[in-house]
Amino acid sequence: MSLKIRSYKQDNLSLKKLNTCMVVAAILISLVLFFAMSRTSSMYDEAHVVTEEIKNYETTAYNLQTASDYLTEQIRLFVITGDKKNLDNYFEESNITRRRDEALEFLKAKHGDSPAYPELQTAMNGSLVLMVMEYHAARLAVDAYGYNLEEYPKEIQSVRLSDYEATLSPQQKGDIAKKMLFNDEYKRQKDFIANHTMNCLMQLEKEIWEEQAKVSDNLKKTMFIEHVLTVLLIAILLGIVYLTSRLVIFPLRDYVDLIREDERLPVTGADELRFLAETYNAMRETNRLHQEQLTYEATHDRLTTLYNRRGFEMLLDNLNLSNFAVILVDLDKFKSINDIYGHDTGDKVLIKVSKVLLDYFGDNGHICRLGGDEFVILMENATSSIQDQLKKTIESINQWLRAAHDGLPPATVSVGVTFCNKNTDILSLLKRADEALYDAKEHGRSAIRFDTPTAKK
Repeated sequence: MSLKIRSYKQDNLSLKKLNTCMVVAAILISLVLFFAMSRTSSMYDEAHVVTEEIKNYETTAYNLQTASDYLTEQIRLFVITGDKKNLDNYFEESNITRRRDEALEFLKAKHGDSPAYPELQTAMNGSLVLMVMEYHAARLAVDAYGYNLEEYPKEIQSVRLSDYEATLSPQQKGDIAKKMLFNDEYKRQKDFIANHTMNCLMQLEKEIWEEQAKVSDNLKKTMFIEHVLTVLLIAILLGIVYLTSRLVIFPLRDYVDLIREDERLPVTGADELRFLAETYNAMRETNRLHQEQLTYEATHDRLTTLYNRRGFEMLLDNLNLSNFAVILVDLDKFKSINDIYGHDTGDKVLIKVSKVLLDYFGDNGHICRLGGDEFVILMENATSSIQDQLKKTIESINQWLRAAHDGLPPATVSVGVTFCNKNTDILSLLKRADEALYDAKEHGRSAIRFDTPTAKK
């Protein structure tokens, strides 16, 4: 494949020079922008302050309303369920968190001369009135649920029940407590708080809007300068885009074509592009090696490192099987080894058998583990003339496996063999070899049997 890499020697510009041009352009833009920034910074700060004030004031009013609603929710839950946790939440908000008090203090410090502050003060006073009703309801609920009054806050203990309330049954006290928190008087007080909180927010919005209008008028005066700077910035950016395309994009486009075709990149061009090409080539080589490793792992048994069933199928597709032997090897009584010694020992025995098979057949055959304790050996250019040799080999293998010199239990293998001197269906060959193997197991195991049908001419 021909490589068409453009040359830009006539431009006499490298990425380093392009970067220098960009830095110079950025400095020029910065100097011009500094002039505009010096005029707009004060207005921006003012706008920022106004925005923050809006957030803070709205949060302040919202916190008072939220805290009031939270107190109502917790005291109602206590009266209805009798769960002391809700009363604890109530007093934690009113005595520790104190969002209402903090909201009022904040607004007084920041906006105390505003008409909004008296509205929030009125809402706070209404909330305090509401708390008196809530203390009373909580006192009745304590008696209604039969709780020990001394275990509750002093605000509850200080509430004195009327003579009439003192004579009521627990059930009646509980009913009165619930009515106190859900009657029209309680609702009117809640509405009173909400209305004054809303009035506070509306007044704050009005004042903030007036301040925002002033800031907006000042900002409009700087728009012309901003437009000029924008046009200048666009012009410089277009110049940068043009130079980048000429010196970088076009060469990289050629690299993309080569990458799509999975070809090595020529180490050429600017230093930066050379680095990219060298890096890509190194990554490409690493990926190739990784793919080879993945292929190996997919076709080999992890325990024994022999070919697995997928590797066996791959061998069938690539070997010349016109004159070969199929040798099926089965580990005798392997289930008993697993049951008696455990699967770890069983795995070690399988590894031992695999190594022995590799020692005896590795140079002349392809050894596969089809699964469990079943192995198959494919021997090319093998005929029935090697039967005696195979018998001696299997006897030697079994003699070695019976020895317990390595601490593993003794083992033996049974073998079934079939030969073929023409292209034959591998499944039928495996079946014939399996029948020979079955015959070996039926006659005492630790033996080898052959199936050598005469090939039809």
